[in-house]
Amino acid sequence: MLIGVISDTHLPNKAKAIPLQVLRNFEKVDLIVHAGDICEKFVLDELMSLAPVKAVSGNVDGEEIKKMLPSKQIIQLDGFKLGMIHGDGGKRGDTPQRAKDAFKDEKVDCIIFGHSHQAFCKLMGNVLLFNPGSPTDRRRSKYFSYGFLKIEEFIETKIIYF
Repeated sequence: MLIGVISDTHLPNKAKAIPLQVLRNFEKVDLIVHAGDICEKFVLDELMSLAPVKAVSGNVDGEEIKKMLPSKQIIQLDGFKLGMIHGDGGKRGDTPQRAKDAFKDEKVDCIIFGHSHQAFCKLMGNVLLFNPGSPTDRRRSKYFSYGFLKIEEFIETKIIYF
């Protein structure tokens, strides 16, 4: 199973559209995961035209998005449990630990999160933490980014920088 992973699109404030490169690469995925700060429903609609979408709301999402989406969820795919959360709150720079702490009472194999706009992929204990960064707002990152998870016998990750 190939999963396209995206977060912090902040549309239309940080860009007018999802970058074409992202859309083209997501045409081949089985599922798209958005880790929050979507901002406008048209983003979900566009992604859903490519593949099924699982998403969580983020701290800058408005009421429409927050009513549609949970702030945290667990999905089970091919025998793996993936936790999804935006990761906001707390001190700046501790987003991976905050995301991990959010699932401390649940057994998950991978946690997908966003918020920092900085791509991150690291095994912490026995949990893989994955942040695809942002395809529209680099903030403190050198590049825009998004990612892929490939689930077979194990979870393989890839971050695309552009």
